[in-house]
Amino acid sequence: MFRISRDSPAYFLTSVAHNRLPIFQKDAIKQVVCDAFNEARISGGIMVFAFVIMADHTHVLTDNAREIKDVLRYLNGISAKRLIDHLKEKGYEDSLAKLRIQERGKSHKHSVYEHHPNAIRITGEDAFMQKVNYIHLNPVRSGSVEHPDDYLFSSARQWHLKPLENEPLLTDHKKIDWRAA
Repeated sequence: MFRISRDSPAYFLTSVAHNRLPIFQKDAIKQVVCDAFNEARISGGIMVFAFVIMADHTHVLTDNAREIKDVLRYLNGISAKRLIDHLKEKGYEDSLAKLRIQERGKSHKHSVYEHHPNAIRITGEDAFMQKVNYIHLNPVRSGSVEHPDDYLFSSARQWHLKPLENEPLLTDHKKIDWRAA
């Protein structure tokens, strides 16, 4: 169980796509990212309490089992690798070209995320719930859906106790040890 406190903070992570490109626009790509986040959860021992995958950014609310730089390395590193592999496998050369950055000489590599993700330390339950609501309302604010539960690539349904049989990414929100009211 995870209890949010000053000594045991949660982290609210925002990762923005390279040049704010809408690379997570298609559901198949969002599923690749969700699968990669799940892989990171398992291999890194990371809890994911809430998430949303938007067209040009992701939000994740996670625990502190690892240093924040390591959590970002797992989540962004694995998802970037899986996304690039997916684009190559499907022959999406135009998309790959938009993500290409020049290294030294004539060699190129791809960059999925901006190199300065935003990580906010959360030490109280009220602030934690404010971030959960912010995450879940992101698709509503963007005009993608009218109700948070209608957005497939979000943890909103799980928090509202209305999960689908095949949720894109299961969360660890039931492993939170809340203080008594």
